[in-house]
Amino acid sequence: MTELKALQAYSSALATEDCLAGTFRYDVASGELQWSEQIYQIHGYHRGEVVPTVGVLMQHVHPDDRTPCREIFEDVCRGGGFFANYHRLFDARRRERRVLTAGEGVLDSDGKLLFVDGFILDLTRTVQLETDRSAREAVAGAIGTRGLIEQAKGILMGILHIGSDDAFERLSAYSQHHNIKLAHTASAIVRLANSTHESATLRSFVHALDGRFSQRRDGERVLHP
Repeated sequence: MTELKALQAYSSALATEDCLAGTFRYDVASGELQWSEQIYQIHGYHRGEVVPTVGVLMQHVHPDDRTPCREIFEDVCRGGGFFANYHRLFDARRRERRVLTAGEGVLDSDGKLLFVDGFILDLTRTVQLETDRSAREAVAGAIGTRGLIEQAKGILMGILHIGSDDAFERLSAYSQHHNIKLAHTASAIVRLANSTHESATLRSFVHALDGRFSQRRDGERVLHP
């Protein structure tokens, strides 16, 4: 039995946490499949609890991913070369994991396939942390955008002496007319308001915005009396 090589892995999302990864070797002639300790862990086993085979390996792959993973592995077993799959698997306790399986079909000097060397990198925790971070950033962005819009509405309300709904209608109409995001319009107004040297520019911009809104509304009344 060949001693499997160690695999060093790193995930920026995990920082100081270990990134679970292990190696495997499939001997084409004998059909023997070797797993490192980490591959057993990824599949939810301890060494000795199961005999690794290609059948066992594929049985753990998510049903929706099994066919493409099997086809790629079989292609490598026929002609060698490199392969990589990002897929899901269920461990022995039916916990879903997200993994990257990659490797190479190694040929001899005559072009005959000897074995398939590969590794499995457990990305479950990485994907979870990245998803959580993206969700937090999206929420923070939404809160920040909402705050900008509320500030811009308040500025319009103070300068034009209008209500909240009327202020929002003017912001929306301006943004739609110029094909820009509402948050960008709000940001421009807030930026002007925060500058001590732009008070005149701010008032001119707001009154111009209000004038365009009134003209558009009057035009719609003419078309639809």
